[in-house]
Amino acid sequence: MRPEDFRTGENAVATKQLKVGFVLARTFTLSAFALFVDTLRLASDQFDRSGRVRADWQVLGSTRHLVTSSCGVQVAPTSDFIDPSRFDYIVVVGGLLTVDRPVDDETVAFLKRAAAQRVPLIGLCTGTFILAEAGLMGNHNSCVSWLHVQAYKERFPTLSARSDRLFNLDAQRGSCAGGTSAADMAALLVRRYISHEAERNALEVLQIEKARSPGDVQPHRPLYENYEDDRVRAAMILMEQNMEYCISIPELASSVGLSRRQLERVFMEKAGMSPAQAYKRVRLKRAKALLANPKLSMIEIALDVGFENASHFTRAFKRTFGATPSQVRAMPLEVH
Repeated sequence: MRPEDFRTGENAVATKQLKVGFVLARTFTLSAFALFVDTLRLASDQFDRSGRVRADWQVLGSTRHLVTSSCGVQVAPTSDFIDPSRFDYIVVVGGLLTVDRPVDDETVAFLKRAAAQRVPLIGLCTGTFILAEAGLMGNHNSCVSWLHVQAYKERFPTLSARSDRLFNLDAQRGSCAGGTSAADMAALLVRRYISHEAERNALEVLQIEKARSPGDVQPHRPLYENYEDDRVRAAMILMEQNMEYCISIPELASSVGLSRRQLERVFMEKAGMSPAQAYKRVRLKRAKALLANPKLSMIEIALDVGFENASHFTRAFKRTFGATPSQVRAMPLEVH
């Protein structure tokens, strides 16, 4: 498609459209891209007819060469790098972090031009890394997958990142952990720019009961998967399954066929902490995730993870994370 062919859709003469441009990195994540664009497609028209009535989108590229996703499926750009101001959002779809140059210099220049024109930029999956590398994520509290957050912090130590939420969208930047949360983020744009009805139509066809919000907790790998010793893993699984009513350390030891002293020695050797410290860590990590739900009070969260009162919970939380639960909950992650 030529730039002049970027059109408003067959029935959109009097209808303002939501216009989104996609930039695909080399080895981009196909599922994240597909879920995002299909949410737009299904919201744009009724009865799954794929008419671009209320939304339009283009895959932008410095060339028309096929872009290969991480699973091997290839996608052809549909437009050159036209004026960024013709889009409401530009979404950068990232992929494998092992690729040295996921996008070329012309793409980076286009993204910087879009930022200068105040076109909102969204990093989808590891697309956030590409925007950060270009110096475009300075004032954004990025949502990064738990799988990649450590790499993000190491590569960009001065930037803010968190892996306990699904996505974040402010006035000029967005970031999304990827996976199915791509549909949640796209649904928010649909709701904001088109209508609640259009969002509902898209989600129903996608068999998604309800879109999640930026405040919903990002699913993550259980703590026990960080350890190779089967006895430590078994004990930590029990800890994660018994947070509200904590089981004793002797009971934990017995459940994995060890004495209390043996269990403590194994934990110190394999996990670098005592079973009691590990149990408290599991409970507090869960509490930190629950803080994302504004409907839960501090005492409810404290009781859910086995603390008898809110003050004890607050002291333990601050010792572990360096901030009180209220301070962590107040960290900015809003939608303007």
